[in-house]
Amino acid sequence: MTNADWNFLLVPKVGKTSLIMSLVSEEFPDEVPLRAEEITIPADVTPERVPTHIVDYSEAEQSDEQLYQEISKANVICIVYSVNNKKSIEKVTSHWIPLINDRTDKDSRVPLILVGNKSDLVEHSSMETILPIMNQYQDIETCVECSAKNLKNISELFYYAQKAVLHPTGPLYCPEEKELKPSCIKSLTRIFKVSDLDNDGVLNDNELNFFQRTCFNTPLAPQALEDVKNVVKRNMSDGVKDNGLTLKGFLFLHTLFIQRGRHETTWTVLRRFGYDDDLELTQEYLFPLLKIPPDCTTELNHNAYLFLQSVFDKHDKDRDCALSPEEVKDLFKVFPYMPWGPDVNNTVCTNDQGWINVSGVPLPVDVSVTRLLTTYLDVQRSLEYLGYLGYSIICEQESQAAAITVTRNKRIDLQKKQTQRSVFRCNVLGAFLGRNLQVSGKRIREDHKSFYAISTTYVYGQEKYLRTSPVDVVCLVYDVNNPRSFEYAAKVYKQYFIDSKTPCVVIAAKSDLHEVRQHYSLSPHEFCRKHKLHPPQPFTCNTTEAPSKDIYTRLTTMAMYPHMAQADLKNSTFWLRASVGATVFAVLGFAMYRALLKQR
Repeated sequence: MTNADWNFLLVPKVGKTSLIMSLVSEEFPDEVPLRAEEITIPADVTPERVPTHIVDYSEAEQSDEQLYQEISKANVICIVYSVNNKKSIEKVTSHWIPLINDRTDKDSRVPLILVGNKSDLVEHSSMETILPIMNQYQDIETCVECSAKNLKNISELFYYAQKAVLHPTGPLYCPEEKELKPSCIKSLTRIFKVSDLDNDGVLNDNELNFFQRTCFNTPLAPQALEDVKNVVKRNMSDGVKDNGLTLKGFLFLHTLFIQRGRHETTWTVLRRFGYDDDLELTQEYLFPLLKIPPDCTTELNHNAYLFLQSVFDKHDKDRDCALSPEEVKDLFKVFPYMPWGPDVNNTVCTNDQGWINVSGVPLPVDVSVTRLLTTYLDVQRSLEYLGYLGYSIICEQESQAAAITVTRNKRIDLQKKQTQRSVFRCNVLGAFLGRNLQVSGKRIREDHKSFYAISTTYVYGQEKYLRTSPVDVVCLVYDVNNPRSFEYAAKVYKQYFIDSKTPCVVIAAKSDLHEVRQHYSLSPHEFCRKHKLHPPQPFTCNTTEAPSKDIYTRLTTMAMYPHMAQADLKNSTFWLRASVGATVFAVLGFAMYRALLKQR
């Protein structure tokens, strides 16, 4: 909220204009006009640093239409009555509240402040009369008794009005039920789960202190922590467990804050974790600005991988280095929807039970959380997912854009004959999950198949990642047992890649079968020799053991060093050197794999 418009709506002779003038001049005016001119209070003189427009209304000077316009523009409305005038109190419910409700949408009612003026004229309070009205109308935020003449509670009136705008009760709390609203519970539950760094179901002292620093920029003293937990213990039996705050205890504290008029505490927490006034994560939080120049790519950086590794570890409760279906479900409780489909287990490495495993590195987590390395495919989706997981909160960054590395233009890499990229794109057709055809192909349901597959191999001592087109390297696959298969691969090469600088590799698939003569003018070996390509590389996944990953090492190396691919193709030591190193991810087109399975 950057501005607050306050409308004062009242019956004549209750002192509403005097209230405004007393606030501005800090003294009671000798002469009071029928209506005060619109007043703007600068942000630097208000507690919440918000510029405020105060708009007066007078029945004597303004029409009903002008009144309706002011109601539609107002962020908060103060209804002023005179504490020594019963008729003015009665008109609050008989005229003003119904009129305002008729002119505002039911789902977005404007908060109301009841203001009892002229308290200097009576010795009693009007609160006994006003409390039933407050209980009847949930749009009423609070009631303040004041005096324009002796300046009593004038500043408090404007404080509560501003508070009603910036920290409204309506979205958080149901006064009739005396409990948090479902949308508030949902938001606070996500905040609790993000803050529960070890996922043990309680916030220990370290987690509470981190939460406190994150939201309020100051830690809690040890005694203050104990006092908080003691308050919860006195009010509920299951609010504290193992000396830590449970989710129920966390929600109870926020209920208590609101019931005691400290809405700003809960709102500070909600806004720090990205929520707007409707308790939805803001677009600015989920999609922070990230400038990507033309022909550049995006990758998750090292800190992002460490974060995703911690997310994996946090939810791997049985420490078996794999996420069971229940653990996956628990991981995505901080998401508003399930980002995975049944195809995911055929996209990344899994254990014998088909559960996603960590393989000693955080990469499967990255792929799953960011939807199959969507940092390359869809960086906005990656930012969104990292936002749900609380990356900027846990890693203490301004936004999750800090998790993204924008690489330089590929043309510069080619000129300098080196690259700083960690992710490469390859048009590869085949299977690459470390599973043989007998294990994977015959039992994958059609709706569980994936258009991508991801696994690991090693290249040159550097951690690199490989995924599908638009390409850095092309993999042309043909079936050695199909006499018309190579013709298609040759035509694709001649049509799209013969004059390009993109490295190409020809794969002789199903190499376990008898090789037949191809119905093409040149044999595959002759074709490769003519076009200065490496000889066809044999590959099969019809084995009892995991398929060889040598071809993926070659593909990634060619993507990394396209200027060397042609010169060193026949140099065996080049490939030998390239086969030593760290993990490489390959994302493969699964459509051809399914075709191969059907042909089997």
